[in-house]
Amino acid sequence: MEKQEYLDMVREVAETYFSTGTYYCSEAVVETLNDVLGQPYDEDVVRLASGFPIGMGKAQCLCGAVSGGQISLGMVYGRKRGEPMNPEMFEISKGLHDFIKEKYRSCCCRVITRQWAGDDFMSEGRKQHCIGITGEVSVWIVNELLERGVLDLEKAPVIHAHV
Repeated sequence: MEKQEYLDMVREVAETYFSTGTYYCSEAVVETLNDVLGQPYDEDVVRLASGFPIGMGKAQCLCGAVSGGQISLGMVYGRKRGEPMNPEMFEISKGLHDFIKEKYRSCCCRVITRQWAGDDFMSEGRKQHCIGITGEVSVWIVNELLERGVLDLEKAPVIHAHV
């Protein structure tokens, strides 16, 4: 499979998890990355991301897709008690932050979705916007993992949304 084809598949899976109502943004990113990694974590890992949608429990603070992305990066670069911090953790984590901030001028849900202010996530436009960001975050992470040699495209699993 070609790289772009794989990244398109990742986007489709992440966006499907969200668009079908299976998960919200943060959860969809975590589930997608767990799938891409070959499910090294039990399916319950997605529960770690359940408090982050709509900017941390509807507080509209940090974008939920970004939060889910940071959790996902920890799945790859995180440490266990007593281990030294992997220097790539901070580098790639900041990279995700900077990618979203450059593209949307902020990582704050309220700012990213300001044109739908006050709709409490009710409009189709806002939902589609957030679904797109969820796909973008998932693709950005997988692309980084491929570029850094953490994920081998030839060994990467074909994934499908489990809805």
